[in-house]
Formats: sequence, structure tokens, C-alpha cells
Amino acid sequence: MTGQTTLRQQVISELLDTLRTDGGVRVVTGEPGCGRTAFLRHAARLFRAGPVWHLRPADGSTAEALSDALCAAARTAPLLVCADDAHLWDEAARAALARAAARVHAAGIRAGLLLTVPGHRPVDPELAALPVLRLGPLTAGDAERLADDASHGAVHPAVREELVTAAEGNPALLLALVDRLAPAQLAGHRALPRPLADGEVLAGVVGGALTGVPPDRRSLLLTAAAALWATGEPDADADLVLRADGTRAAEPLPEVLVRAGDRLRFRSPLLGRAVYAGAPAERRRAAHRALTGALPDPEGILALLHRSWTVTGHAPALSDALARAAADPAPELPPVLRHRALTRAAALTPDDAARVHRCTAAAEQAALAGHPSKALRLLDAARRRPAPAAARGGAELLRGAVLLADGPVDDARESFLLAATLLSATDPEAAATATLGAADAAWSAGDPTACLEVLTPAPAPPARTPPSGTDGTDAAASHEAVLRDHRDGMRAVLLGEFGRAAVPLRRVVERGLSGGDPERLLRSASAALMLGDVTTARRAGARALAAARTHGRAALEPRALEYLAYAELRAGRHQLARTHAEEGLRTASRTGQRNTAAHHHAALALAASIEGEREVVAEHTAAALRTARRHGLAQAAALAEWAAARADLGGGRPREAADRLGPLVRPGARRGHFAVWMLAVPCFVEAAALAGRPEHARAVVDDFALWAACGADPQAPAQLLRCRALLAAPEAADALYRRALERHEDTAGDFERARTALLYGKWLRRRRRLREARARLGEALMGFERCGAHPWMRQTAAELRAGGAAPAGGGSGALSRLTPQQLRIARCVAEGATNREVALSLSVSTRTVDYHLRNVFATLGVRSRVELVRLVEHGEKTGAQL
Repeated sequence: MTGQTTLRQQVISELLDTLRTDGGVRVVTGEPGCGRTAFLRHAARLFRAGPVWHLRPADGSTAEALSDALCAAARTAPLLVCADDAHLWDEAARAALARAAARVHAAGIRAGLLLTVPGHRPVDPELAALPVLRLGPLTAGDAERLADDASHGAVHPAVREELVTAAEGNPALLLALVDRLAPAQLAGHRALPRPLADGEVLAGVVGGALTGVPPDRRSLLLTAAAALWATGEPDADADLVLRADGTRAAEPLPEVLVRAGDRLRFRSPLLGRAVYAGAPAERRRAAHRALTGALPDPEGILALLHRSWTVTGHAPALSDALARAAADPAPELPPVLRHRALTRAAALTPDDAARVHRCTAAAEQAALAGHPSKALRLLDAARRRPAPAAARGGAELLRGAVLLADGPVDDARESFLLAATLLSATDPEAAATATLGAADAAWSAGDPTACLEVLTPAPAPPARTPPSGTDGTDAAASHEAVLRDHRDGMRAVLLGEFGRAAVPLRRVVERGLSGGDPERLLRSASAALMLGDVTTARRAGARALAAARTHGRAALEPRALEYLAYAELRAGRHQLARTHAEEGLRTASRTGQRNTAAHHHAALALAASIEGEREVVAEHTAAALRTARRHGLAQAAALAEWAAARADLGGGRPREAADRLGPLVRPGARRGHFAVWMLAVPCFVEAAALAGRPEHARAVVDDFALWAACGADPQAPAQLLRCRALLAAPEAADALYRRALERHEDTAGDFERARTALLYGKWLRRRRRLREARARLGEALMGFERCGAHPWMRQTAAELRAGGAAPAGGGSGALSRLTPQQLRIARCVAEGATNREVALSLSVSTRTVDYHLRNVFATLGVRSRVELVRLVEHGEKTGAQL
């Protein structure tokens, strides 16, 4: 199944949902090559609810009869009507088609209309009021599957990655690129053509999209395309482009361009690429010269960039000027612009060592801008050039950092170790950073032995002479101290010496919080999590997020949100964790950080496992495990498995939970990540006890006691007492449960306390101490209600009924019967969002939204989206909600 097929099935699922309720109309659009016609064919194949009509271009009188025909046909069965290239119909016919579509949309007729129009021009006025469905670019995963399908699996992974990057999510362009390559090139045995997507290939994809542009306006298109090419940004300064082209501001723009305020862009980015690549080289250079002359500062970074595209061959002076401009500390200069300037500086310099240095600097800016694939290509270019050890070490240090976020973590560790070796003699601070990076990679891989080997202290380097005019407490020395403290603290944690870990890790926390550097704040958050200080971890993570956004360092945002999500989970605030992880998943996907995205999927699975959403848990668990297995992320994999097991436990399936958790927490080769299995022990003990296998759990409780004693987990002491109560003889269990509940009072979060109260209530009811049981179960029910833990609410309510008590209602009004995820989806739909828009906002698939929405309709007894809107609005006004 290709990525295109996946996308189409999701959208058709949404269409079928609307057909069952209100009818549906969509104007399907997208850039050239997005597959509008293929989408319609696929929709027709998947539609099984009734007949499918394919409309051809018609005149006004023919189209006028369409509305009545639709109404008549839809009385017997749902109907799907497909009209490809509706912009080719004459004006009267388009107006009639729009009236028919509006009638279907307003009256809830069981007919779906799919009309396609191109996305590189404005939607015709007659159709502009109808709902639009824009076919966006393929995701990286879908594009990879499409490339594999098109090449029959013959494409080498490195070649496939280049193809996917060059296609920028456009399926037709991706297929054209695959067709362009010979079998030896697809297999990686021969060099690829450069550029991969040249003017001929791009022209073939865009087809006749530019035929309507008058010849005298073509120069404006090339000037706009050159402005975008130089900066790599999606839009350009409109006044600059018009000045450079000599176009008056009052003149109408070609319809393929759109101006928003002071910015100018192509309606389809692919058209801009095609215009630039298809123009003769001399005309491209002339456009850049015109843009250079139109800029007020001839030595500014933009002017230098445009000038760099007017020269051929090496230009050392211009290269040096670009590098200096890119090094300007001005905060308003975005990383993407610095990346472009340094990339051009590297291309124009004849000196190999300088080129390696500038390629590495450009790669660093690409990584900060959230483009790891561009960073790795630049680092590959640097590897092919001879350079001093210090330059090579800097490149390997950066490669390790990029791979740690988006690649096999074992490869990241090797790059970090190589960097540490290359940098040890010339830059001890960078070597220490590389060493700590190698430890982070080994930690992610779940290899404590490798982690300890990396963290073994090296002989102390000679004391550095402070620069003249300082007192020796400069920023560099301070950073070295932070790195040393983090290394020492992490090593002590791995050795189980938590007392020794506290002092250096606390210094890492305090030094990071004393400033505004996002990297140091992230180290503070990491150290605080190792200490179990979730309050400080939340504060450091929030400040790191704010600092990353302030400094335009998009690549750091997903990590800050990851620490925030895990801190909230550790504190028992899973709904806040879910909010951070949803945002983190979006930013990680946007910046190409698959490893970080896997951690956010795991956090979302953990949050959903409390709320009892099996479909959501399964979806995020599968997503986390896909990346974790490909890139060796033992920590993310263990968290995802724990989430799946907790969902089983909450759903009343303790045997399945125990079977899943057993290998994760019990000693042996299959034991999970060393920083995760301890957190999962209480779930395993509960599952084993409820499944009638308490003997399986006794061995891990002693190990868990060591963890609880270290103070790194605020919940652990109470959880340990609960575990002992589950395994104790009746005469000891009562006191253990009471002590566990007392210890819970020292920590925040309702969920763990409610679980202990539920287990104690069950124990009391089975001993016929019904009054005490009802009191404990009532406490548990209120705790589960506060945190939206629906499976445990149902378990508790069943226990109360078995003890002769009727549980109080969990809220007034129909909306209180929905799960938190169902309520979120209902609210989004009530605000007018489509199923696909809801899926994007909640970081789930459209299929999952469709599944939940059907359950919402069934639970609330409504039959249409209109009824759902009314019910949600009434519930919000009266407070009838969770």
C-alpha cells in the first residue's frame, strides 16, 4: 500500500462518515502532481455505499438539472458524485454545480460531491464558498513506501532518502525521479545526477500550469523564484521582488503568485522550483544581480547571497564575506538564512580545511532550523575533504548530535566517540561534550555497560590559563564544570550511588537555571529528572522551550517538550503530559526528529493508557516501536510496552498485562531499559497478583525497594508499600495498605493514590468489611474521576455495586459519558473541524478519529454533526462536561 493510498483511504473514511450524517461536499485541490485525478479514481473504487456518478464538463443548462437528479437518486442510497477539473466547466455550469453542492451541504442530503480544481491558481468564484480539501505533501514515511513500491524494492535506503528529500512530498515528482534513475543508480552503485530534480523533470510534473502566464510577466516569476531560491524560505519580500523586476506595485500579479501583506509567494512551491530550474543559467544570474542591486545594504547577508549566485567557480573574498555575515550574532538572523549563507560560502572556497569548517557550520544551522537530512548531507560533503583533526572532530560531534535525534543511536555513539578522540588535544570542552553525547546515546540504547565505559573519568587535562582580564571564571570554564558534573552525576546514578549523584546533578540544575541558554536549561531538566525533582524539571523544561523559541532554535523545542511531558507523567499529571507530548510530536515531525517523535508517541501512549483509550494506546505504541526498533531506542520501546501493559491492566486483563510486563521488569536478557523497568514494577506486581501469579512478582519487589529508597521517584515509596500489601499475608496487608495511603499524601497526582485505594477497597470487600470498603472505593472513584481514568472508574464502580453501594454519577449531562479523547474530538467537530483536521491537531490517524466519532454518536444518541454541535454547545453552557 503506498502513501498515496493511505492518504486517500483516510479521506474517504471521513467522506463516508459525513455521508452517514449530513452529506458531504469537498473541493479537492493541491499543487501540480499531488494526484487530484488519481484521488478521485481511488475514491470511486473505495465507495461501496451506493452508486458513483462521474460528471464531464457541461454547459449551464445541463448542470442546472443536477441538483434535482442528486436529490432523487440519494433518496434510495448514498450517492458519490465526482467532477474532475471543475475549473474547465464554463462559468454558468460552474455556478449551477456550486448551487447543487450548496444544496447538498445545507440540506444534509445523502450525497457526496468531490470536485477537483488545481491549487496553483485561485479557486473560481463560483466554487470559492464550498469546503476545500487540500491534498498536502506526503509524510516522509508514506513517501518512502511510495519510492519502494515504484522501484519494486530495488532502491538503496540512502538513495531513497535523497529521492524523498528532493520530491518534498510531491508524489508525481517522486515517481518521476525514480523513473529517471537507472537500476545501478537506484541501487547506489552509480552516482546520482545533479541536480536530482532538474528543470526537465520539474517541467514534466508541472505540465501546462504556466501556459496562462503572459510572456511579459515571466521575468517577474523568475525574479520571485530567485528570491526564494537564495534564502530557502517559503516567501520573499514583495517590495524587493517588484523593485528588482521593475514592476509597479499597482500592477496585478500573475495568478500563480499571491501577496500577503509585505510577503510574496507562489501558490504552489513546486512551480517556483520549476520556474527557477527551467530558466537558462544566464537569466538566473541576471535575476540575482537585479535583486542584489535592489537591496539597500550591498554588504548585507541577503545581498551577498544573491551575489554568490551571480559568480561561477571559486570566489574566496565573497566566501569570507558570507561566512562573516552568517556569524553575525544578531538574534533576528534565522538559522535557515545562516545555513544558506554558510553553504554558499563552503561552495565558493578553494581551501579544503575552510570548506570543511564552513560545511560543518552550515550543517549546524540546518540542524538548528530543523532540517537534519540537509545537515547530514553537508557533513557527508565535509567527510570527503582532507582537513585537520579539529575540523573533522567538530563535524563528527555534530553528526552524533543529529543522529541522536534522528538516526540509529549506536551510530550516534560512534560519531561522538570519534569526535572525542579527535578533539581531545585541541578542544577539551568540545571533547567533554562529545563524551557526554556518547553517554546519552548509550543511555537511549539501554546499554549501561557502554554508558559506564564512556563516563569513566579521563586523566584531568592541564589547567587552562585564563584569558587576560578575567578571574578564571569565564563562560567556557563554567560550561566545562557543567559537563563534568553531569558526567559524574550520571555515572553515580548508573552505579546506584544516588547519594553521590545528588551534589553534582544539583549543580547542573542550578547553573542551567541561572541563565537563559536553552542547551544548558535542557541539561538542567535532564539532571532534575534523574534526581526525581519533577517540579524543577518542569520549570527547566518550560524555560528551555521559551528560550529555544526566542532564539529561533526550532530543533530544541521537541526535546524541551519531551522533558516537560515526562516530568508531568512522573508527577501524575497525565493530561498536562498529553498536551505537551501532542505539541512535541508535531514539532518533532516538523523538524525531522524521528527519535524524539518516538518518545512523544510513548508519552502519549502512557497518558492514553490511564484514560482507557485502547485504540489510541495501540496507535502510539506501534508508532513508538516502529522507530525504536529501527534506531535502537531501548528507552522509548520500554515506555511504549509499559503503556500497552497498563492499558491491559486498566481494561481488566491482568494476565495479558503480566505476560507483557514480565520480560520488561524481571531479571534476564530481555529486561527493559534500566531507567524504565523500575517505573513499571508496580504495574507488574499488581497484574501478577490479580492474575493469581504472586510468586512471579516477589523477586522484583526487593529490587524496587532499592529504587524507592534512593529518592529519585516521589511515587515509589507509596507504590512499594502497595506492592508489599498485594503480596503480604492477610494479617500484614491491612497495615501496609494504610501506610501506602499515608505516603501518597506526600506526593501530587490522584492516579496512584486512587489505585492504592481501589486495591485496598477490593481487599476489604473480599473480607466482608463492607463499610470500610465502600469508603476506600468512594475515595478511589473520586480520584479516578478527577484524572479521567475511565477503566479504573469502571472497575471501582463494579466493586461498589458488588459491595451493595450505587456509585455516584460521574458528572451531569450527556457529555459526562464520553472519555476525555471522545470529548476532545466532539468539541473539535462542533467547532467545524473535519476528521482529518481533528487528527492533525490531536496527533492521531483519521481512522482513530472516525472510530471515536462513531462511538460518540452512539453514546450520545445523535445522528448528525448538526445535532452534535447543538449538544456540545448546550453542554458547555450548562457545565455538563467532564
